[in-house]
Amino acid sequence: MNFGFIGAGNMVSAIVKGMILGTQSYEGKHIFLTSKSVTSAKKLAEQCGANVCKTPKEVIANSDVVILGVKPNVLAAILPELQQAFAQKSPLVVSIAAGKTLDYLSGFFPEKTPIVRVMPNINAKIGASATGLCANEFVSEKQKQLVQEIFSTIGTVAEIDESQFSIFSVIGGASVAFAYLYMDALARAAVKAGMPKKQALQLTAETVLGSAKMILKSGEAPWPLIDQVCSPGGTTIEGVTALQAGGFEATLVKAFDAVLAKDKAIGEKK
Repeated sequence: MNFGFIGAGNMVSAIVKGMILGTQSYEGKHIFLTSKSVTSAKKLAEQCGANVCKTPKEVIANSDVVILGVKPNVLAAILPELQQAFAQKSPLVVSIAAGKTLDYLSGFFPEKTPIVRVMPNINAKIGASATGLCANEFVSEKQKQLVQEIFSTIGTVAEIDESQFSIFSVIGGASVAFAYLYMDALARAAVKAGMPKKQALQLTAETVLGSAKMILKSGEAPWPLIDQVCSPGGTTIEGVTALQAGGFEATLVKAFDAVLAKDKAIGEKK
């Protein structure tokens, strides 16, 4: 089975490397790449032993599964030109374009084309993405399993109802940046207090990682864990109440709502 990628940016690079370098299940000779940036496609192909194609049509002609790995605005520009190529080959189509719904995508393909919508995040680069997936009614269980296997090479995969996909775009995508911003602010505060930046960032990241693992492994909600850390009259409760007084939680909700609104706006844009 051959896999084609239209686009060769950071996310596609992470996926291809995960498939080929992170597992023994896929071979470079079965991967076909194309990109507006020929340099990016060639570099990725050289790293993974994959094939470089001159055009998206060439990728489609050689592939059983086609992953659309370009930005939403680029996707809208190129899909009309590729309709005939898709009609001739009829591959399984996988899109990682933010905001573009299954209904929107289906308008560019022949009737009954199997389409899967997937959203990985930047942590795919280290095999730690939390990836969301939804599929239309023409995708078989075998095809869905195949897509899950592909994206499990870069982290975990969860099937999400498409009605909640915009929500997932926040907690599975944008929240990565929120977490980085939180860690940077905390590390900078430690620098202000006298700790070297490198050490501060290392300790902050390890603490956040441990906290995430605690929630996943214990199955507890955050507040009972917060209560365990906050001793009566202690130091931690002072920090927690300061965050609440500063609108920490409310600001996160505002950020969540802003991303949600933008994602929906992208989906509505033709």
